Amino acid sequence: MSQVFRALSDPTRRRVLQLLRQGPLSAGELSDQFDVSKPTMSAHFAVLKEADLVHAEKAGKSVIYHLKLSVLEEALLGFVHSFGVGAGSPKSKKETAR
Repeated sequence: MSQVFRALSDPTRRRVLQLLRQGPLSAGELSDQFDVSKPTMSAHFAVLKEADLVHAEKAGKSVIYHLKLSVLEEALLGFVHSFGVGAGSPKSKKETAR
């Protein structure tokens, strides 16, 4: 879970994930959306892969990135549940008093 939140801590990486929600994109297509160097984008891609939020697939000379939404959902749900919030969590005293 720590790797997921590290990945989400950066606005560029969050924007990459938003772009990938529309469908798979190549590294070049993603990089074109940002005013940063290719090595910087490669570092962002590496963090996202390390967190298992994206899947990279070689297609000829290109690398195509796919969003792994289930991993993101699982991490966020796990985080929420760790605070006792959400489905199956014990109700607060206020909720049980109603």
